[in-house]
Order: sequence, then structure tokens, then C-alpha cells
Amino acid sequence: MHRSRGPAVLSATALISGMVALLGFNTAAAGIDQEKRSGAGMDRSGVNKVLAGWTPGPRLAGAEMMAKYGAPQEVTSDRIIWQNAGPYKRIMLTREELPHDFPITHLDYLEHTIAFNVPPDKTDEVHAFDASITIYRVAGELSARCDLESNNVLTLNLANDIVTGKKNVDDARKEFGEAVSDRTLGKPPANTMALQFQPAKGMASADREKVTIAGSPQRATGAAAPSGSVGTSGTSAPIQANNDAEIMALLIALDENEVHAAMTAQEKKVTGPILAYAKTLHQDHGKSIHDTQQLGMKINVTPTETAAVDQLHNKGAQQLAKIVPMSAAEFGKAYVTTMAAGHREALQMLDQWQKAARNDGLKQHLTTARQHLEMHLKEAEKLGGR
Repeated sequence: MHRSRGPAVLSATALISGMVALLGFNTAAAGIDQEKRSGAGMDRSGVNKVLAGWTPGPRLAGAEMMAKYGAPQEVTSDRIIWQNAGPYKRIMLTREELPHDFPITHLDYLEHTIAFNVPPDKTDEVHAFDASITIYRVAGELSARCDLESNNVLTLNLANDIVTGKKNVDDARKEFGEAVSDRTLGKPPANTMALQFQPAKGMASADREKVTIAGSPQRATGAAAPSGSVGTSGTSAPIQANNDAEIMALLIALDENEVHAAMTAQEKKVTGPILAYAKTLHQDHGKSIHDTQQLGMKINVTPTETAAVDQLHNKGAQQLAKIVPMSAAEFGKAYVTTMAAGHREALQMLDQWQKAARNDGLKQHLTTARQHLEMHLKEAEKLGGR
């Protein structure tokens, strides 16, 4: 672990710069086959240009990571990322250096992430062990941030010991300090050299939590990924449904798209009749979501998210993304045009969904939804929507 940056460290800038050149950018000297190590990452000269403006510590860390894992896959002016390097899901180096005083003063700028799900009842203990740890349960990730890879390896190993009950927080913190001291004396412990456990693969350990809003859609078990059939033009055929659970989830997705668009219109500060129209759609489609949720509980049908539902969500996002960059005035006109086209297509979908629906209560609910869509379409056309 590096000590805090003082005059002695800053005076070594030239020396570290030379190390960066030797370790990071002389591929032949390091014996690294760039393409085999990094795939389609940025070449070393490009990374060198970015690192040239960084302080010595992060520059050295960048050189060390490239010497070991090859060129990164993502590079910006403020961060560099290696994907699926070694046992890690991700390695991230940042230009920003965060002061951290455990177990000695140093700066944090190098982060190693593994696929690892920390159980909810262990998150407080893991965080109490080391403030540089990040737990992202939805993605099934555990990250350690320090100035050296060996410190992050040590952090991850001790965090795993806490999760598995081998150590408590106090013992883990004590062992961290002892391991750093031993390494300084030339006796690095095994848990600073390599992970002592096997990280999970991909998102197998992800914690998606549980739906808490009653009547909301549940994910279909083993559901396929979105089909991606929505092209750049957004003019794919209306999305069809196969059963009542999918129909209800599709209707909710349709309403969610409209609510998102209406919220965006208000955030863009559209005015006059278009603002009033956006507020009407916000309220009507929001109520439709609530009514669909209530209906599901009444008829004992749980809305189920499928690939078709994902496709409908994606279609709404794609259409809205086209007009978001516009100015407020331009956005207002494009918004009503988008709503007119979208409601025409939605009416076609509802007709198909109603034919496929089995429950009488759902059929009546779709009839009511259709009536609202017709009114929204007429209003959009009055406002100039084509």
C-alpha cells in the first residue's frame, strides 16, 4: 500500500514516468501479445496519451494493470476499465484519488470487482470492515478500491471470510493490518497474492430482490432476452400477446412508456395546451397502471413480463430517445406527433390483445383502456400530431 503523497513521492515523478513507459507502453520489452491479452481494447499509445495528464500513482497503476492484463476496453479522460480480466469481472482505474486512512494513510484509485453476492444480513459487517468496499447486490458485485491490486485482493479475501463466518469485523481489520506489515517485511501472506475462493460466474449471484408493489408484473421464469426486433425506424409490427398474464404486463408496459414520455415533456418545460395534454396522459396512464394492478389481484392473475413486454418497453424508449435532445419548442411538436403515431399503433395492439384475452374482467378493462387511447389520439391530432 502506498503511503500518503508527500514531497518525497512528488519528487519521484520523473522516475515513475519512466516506469510507466517501461511497464505500460513497451510491448516488446514486457513480452506481451497485445491482441491476445486485451482483445479489441484501445492500443497502448492511446492509453498513454490519457495517462500522461494523470498524477504518478494512478499512472503507475495503469502501467501495472496493462503489463498484467493488456490494454483496457474502455478509456475516458477520467477512468480506464478492463473487462473480464483475470478472475475479475471488471478493473477500474480512476483519475480521482480518494484519501483513505485504513490501515495506513494512502489514496484510493484502483478498483477490482468480482461477481459475488453479499447476503443482506452480512452487508453491514462487510461495510464496517472496510469503507472502500462497494456492494452492488442487484448486479451481484463486490468491489474493493485501494492503490494496489494486492490490497484489493486482500480486501476481497477478508470480506469473503466475513460472509462465510470465518472472521468477524474486528478480526478481519486486524489481519488486514498485519498482512500489510508482513508484506512490507518481504513476507506477503497468500491472501494478498491471489483470491482464496472462486468468484461467481456472470450474474449467477445477482440479488434481484422482490416486487413489493402489489399487482405489479413478475418476471417470467427463464424468460428469453428481448428479441431486438425493433429496428432503427421503430416501425415493427404491433406486439402480440398469448395469455392474460402477458396481456396485463403489456398493458402496464404501454402505460409506463406513456407516463415516462409525459414526465419528460413536463421536464422539458413544454407550455400551453401541450403541457395540459402531457399532464392528462400522465394522470390517465398512471391510473391505468394502478387499475390493471388492482384487476390482477381481483381476478387472481399475476402480470408476467416476457420477451414481448421487454420489446414494448424498448420500443417506447427508442421513440422517446429520438426527441429528447430537442429544444422545448421542438420537443413539444415532436411529442404530440409521437403520441399520435404511438396511440394509433397502441389501438391496433389492444384490438389483438382483446381477442386473445380470456377473462371477462380483463376484456372490459381493455375496452375502457381503448376508449382512453382514442380520446388521447384525437387530442394529439387537434394539437397537430400527424
